[in-house]
Amino acid sequence: MLIKRPTDILSSDITSESVYLERRKLLQAAAASMLAAGMAAPFAAANAAIPKSAFKDLKSSPFSTGEEKTPHDMVTGYNNFYEFSTDKTGPAKLSKNFRSDPWSVSIEGEAEVTGTFSLEDLIKPHTLEERIYRLRCVEAWSMVVPWVGIPLGDILKRFKPLSSAKYVYFETLNDPEQFPGQKRQVLDWPYREGLRMDEAMNPLTILATGLYNDPLLAQNGAPLRLVVPWKYGFKSIKSIVKIKFVKEMPETSWNMSGPKEYGFYANVNPKVAHPRWSQKREVRLPSLFGSKNTKTQLFNGYADQVASMYSGMNLRKYF
Repeated sequence: MLIKRPTDILSSDITSESVYLERRKLLQAAAASMLAAGMAAPFAAANAAIPKSAFKDLKSSPFSTGEEKTPHDMVTGYNNFYEFSTDKTGPAKLSKNFRSDPWSVSIEGEAEVTGTFSLEDLIKPHTLEERIYRLRCVEAWSMVVPWVGIPLGDILKRFKPLSSAKYVYFETLNDPEQFPGQKRQVLDWPYREGLRMDEAMNPLTILATGLYNDPLLAQNGAPLRLVVPWKYGFKSIKSIVKIKFVKEMPETSWNMSGPKEYGFYANVNPKVAHPRWSQKREVRLPSLFGSKNTKTQLFNGYADQVASMYSGMNLRKYF
């Protein structure tokens, strides 16, 4: 049976709204206590901890938002990366010995050029850009992240996909010794994702190699991850080792695990609620008050760049 149901943690165990808000209340109480004691809020001085810059002469992008960036400590310390842990702080703790060098990516399927390529060979011909994007989690929290990366379409063109290639499939490293979370059947490993070809070629879609002007940390998906800013965060697969051009819509991890809760498209849409909570509003982290203080935007605010790809589609059916 290709689709294996989780045995110890179900897809419905993904952080519920009530659990999430309870965590926020605890953070609020902790912050209030610190402020009362004359201390700074937990993330107020986060930028001071940013490592020395690794990338120089980054190309800026007109697609970047001017919104305030989420503090570095929160971007690197609050992560959904179930290959390490189902706890938000677990990936940062459990990824210290993750080996992302050397790294290679297998290019397969409906393309003229296929094979296994080192990360350096994939990246070297391209100019790295900074893309400051909103990131919207399906759990109704959001961040603003300064990624460093390359348009995915520019890389894919080098492999000359055939006209029969309708989708692009991605796969994460499958290595339980490095990913302790893979020893538990939270999902049917390895993690899998996919995009329609036009989504993959959209200029907003990037392969990221860094954030905050430094190489990706393991908990953020080192050394190479997808970033699709108009879709819920689980579409942006981390630690990629395989890219495959395919004819049919590929099976994807969360859709396989909970098809009624996690669609293949996963476009951010305030009008389509998750079965267990509304998506109309979101918590923009780091919020000290745990309230849904921001209205969710259709396609996460990138409708001008992506809405035409879904013209005529029933977005409730193809959620």
